[in-house]
Amino acid sequence: MNRTQSNIGTAVTLAVALLVAWVCSLNSLTISGIPLFGFCALIIFVIQYVIFIPSYLNQTEHFFDLTGSLTFISISILSVSLSPNLSLINILLALMISIWAIRLGSFLFWRVRKAGEDKRFTIMKTKFSWFFMTWNVQGLWVLLSLGAALAAISSPKEISFNVIHILGFLIWLTGFLIEVIADNQKTKFRAKKENEDKFITTGLWSWSRHPNYFGEILLWFGVAIVALPSLEGWLYFALISPIFVFIQLTRISGVSLLEARGRKQWKGNEEYQRYLNKTSILIPMPPKKI
Repeated sequence: MNRTQSNIGTAVTLAVALLVAWVCSLNSLTISGIPLFGFCALIIFVIQYVIFIPSYLNQTEHFFDLTGSLTFISISILSVSLSPNLSLINILLALMISIWAIRLGSFLFWRVRKAGEDKRFTIMKTKFSWFFMTWNVQGLWVLLSLGAALAAISSPKEISFNVIHILGFLIWLTGFLIEVIADNQKTKFRAKKENEDKFITTGLWSWSRHPNYFGEILLWFGVAIVALPSLEGWLYFALISPIFVFIQLTRISGVSLLEARGRKQWKGNEEYQRYLNKTSILIPMPPKKI
């Protein structure tokens, strides 16, 4: 990616972030006259920039994923701390996001440490504009994913804990467990030398070709359901969060990229073709009999 493309990407990313922050701030609680939602959106990007500088100077990507996870945790805690509505719902949302972020962040961090590098960044980290754009994209990813929860926490609407919150939490818990189990199964599979250059077809991976992404999508829908009763006015715009996660993981990255890579890597492999034909691409379902 050249400098012009990177700069355009950064400009578009920041424009979308500003739009989301402005719209959701219209009905947000204010702290000393500053919308809580907008303030937290600003801090999300400040954190990215603070870590980007030493990362670029040292030409390292080792703290990229970890920074994303720490941003989720920091903003969840910050928003609850600043909100005058210290409700059980807000605390629950912060805990759900923090537990997910701690687990995923540590998993990705140690995976990169073990591999020695993340090959996506081999060239990127040497190009200032491209690397800077990527950190801005991460900031937007955090803002859009966290949006529904942040909107609920910054909402002036007071709501009692009810069955909708329980339903949302159970959906989040189900998605979280599916993601954790799927990641652990694949990690153990790859740890065996005899499985080098092979694809996993056991456990949850026998029911879905991407069960970890299904779990990720499901848990964010759970977060949105927990947040839903607290929303009002323009804060409903933040329900774009689970939709964004779904589109990101199925159309932009995640599923689409891995499917293309797999078809290229195992082209002509009859066993892989059978796996494709009998296994659901995303939603876990019993394998087809072929």
